[in-house]
Amino acid sequence: MTKKIFLGIISICIMSMLAAIFLVTAVLYNRSAEIAASEVMTDARLIASAVEQSGGEYLERTDFGHNIRVTWIAPDGKVIYDTDEDPDSLENHSDREEISSALESGEGSSSRYSSTIMQKTVNHAVRLTDGSVIRVSGVHSSLAAELVKVLNPMLGILAAVVLFSVFAASMVSRNIVKPINDIDLAHPKIKKNYKELAPLLEKLRTQNNKVSRQMDELQSSREQFSLMTESMTEGLIITDPKLIVLACNSSALKLLGAGSFTKGQSIYALNNSDIFRRCLLNALGGRRSECILRTGNGQREVIASPANSIDMVCGLVVFIMDVTEKQELETMRREFTSNVSHELKTPLTTIYGISDMLANGMVQSGDVAEFGENIRSEAERLINLINDIVSLSKLDEDTAPRENESIELYSLAEEILERLKLSAEEKGVTASLSGERVSFVGSRTILSEVLYNLCDNAIKYNVSGGSFSVKISHVPQRAIITVSDTGIGIPKQYIGRIFERFYRVDKSRSSRIKGTGLGLSIVKHGVIYHNGTISVRSEEGRGTVFTVELPIEKKQHNEE
Repeated sequence: MTKKIFLGIISICIMSMLAAIFLVTAVLYNRSAEIAASEVMTDARLIASAVEQSGGEYLERTDFGHNIRVTWIAPDGKVIYDTDEDPDSLENHSDREEISSALESGEGSSSRYSSTIMQKTVNHAVRLTDGSVIRVSGVHSSLAAELVKVLNPMLGILAAVVLFSVFAASMVSRNIVKPINDIDLAHPKIKKNYKELAPLLEKLRTQNNKVSRQMDELQSSREQFSLMTESMTEGLIITDPKLIVLACNSSALKLLGAGSFTKGQSIYALNNSDIFRRCLLNALGGRRSECILRTGNGQREVIASPANSIDMVCGLVVFIMDVTEKQELETMRREFTSNVSHELKTPLTTIYGISDMLANGMVQSGDVAEFGENIRSEAERLINLINDIVSLSKLDEDTAPRENESIELYSLAEEILERLKLSAEEKGVTASLSGERVSFVGSRTILSEVLYNLCDNAIKYNVSGGSFSVKISHVPQRAIITVSDTGIGIPKQYIGRIFERFYRVDKSRSSRIKGTGLGLSIVKHGVIYHNGTISVRSEEGRGTVFTVELPIEKKQHNEE
């Protein structure tokens, strides 16, 4: 019995020792394998970094010894360099586990065990910026290979323990991690089995609420800013100091004639003209800058103001406004002033010259009547010019009195033709009136000027023996006045400018024709005064047709 107890104890001790030796050996083996893998990973990263900086020259001039093997693989899997073998003799490596993993995620590891030499090869691959991969391989001597020589019976137990450990670790790890993975980060709840996580989950919930409120406030502010800027007719652009666009409303794109544009691009993607660049660069210098930018759609005023922070410019605020009409009005004002000065100077010079001759007794008594007639003619020209300017000014500024009297257009045309009868006879021009009787509610005075100027031009710019006609007609809710002549006509390229003040198509011919040069401008504004439209058709040498259309109220039309 003693022997049995002894043998039993000895057996238990031996078994315990074998188990202890096996477990310690397994722990040391695992530790050794981890160190080997870590060393290979470190070597791979260092070599990859050196290749990034020095290229393949680093590999050629470095002796890596016999402990590691370095391989450089192209993005397509072809071996570029290998310390042990000729690259051309090696097969494509793109299907290797560590290579495919590195190409996909940046780094990859694998290990391969050789049963013939009882050694384990540890590989680690690192992807370079150009897409190629550096792989480092190291050979790890297996402690199991040494144990096989003396502890062959332990391999079965070792395999069983490894399998059991792997299975158990896998099951336990999944059971531990699963409740943590099931936590809803947006709405964290404290689980009973994990009360230790309660403070963390409470902080997470509080932080989520704070972030949610800040996001709502930020979104609301953005929407308000977008709503305000998009409702502006002026263009607004905000940039950083590098002129990268931070905000831009649709009016800015429209005014600059830009197509597709996304935030984050340079402001020069909107307009790259020299004047625009100078304006922005001046603003970056710290001072407000303005310029007039000409685009295909008109003229734009650009105002660039620096956004200053202490002693530096942290960005620009750029306003863009459509000043096409303003610039055109300014140009018209200057031209009008120049033309009025010229038109007034001519008759005044004539009057002054004749008066000076009369005052100095330089005119014979028989010529006094003729000189007096010249003074009267030039004075009449001045009066007509001033009257036309006053009429045009009232129409232009919409200060003409609003008259709403019923006007029979046919009768009005008869009166105008009667007034111009003598002028037509002197020119040898025949006038005719046709159409129907159409009533219209408006200003008789202004419509008289419209008809008078159209007919007067039809006489002045006609040929001797020519004719002109006036036709009164109407269509539903539109009264139509047509004045056509057989005169000299208007060249096609000048038709768009004939309604400008003092504009003359042929100045040499127009200088011989009496008139202030404001007639068609008065016509245009008189038609606009009645919310009507005027159109022109003309052929040089064959005549001109003016068509005025005036809106008739439905009630008016029914009364007719």
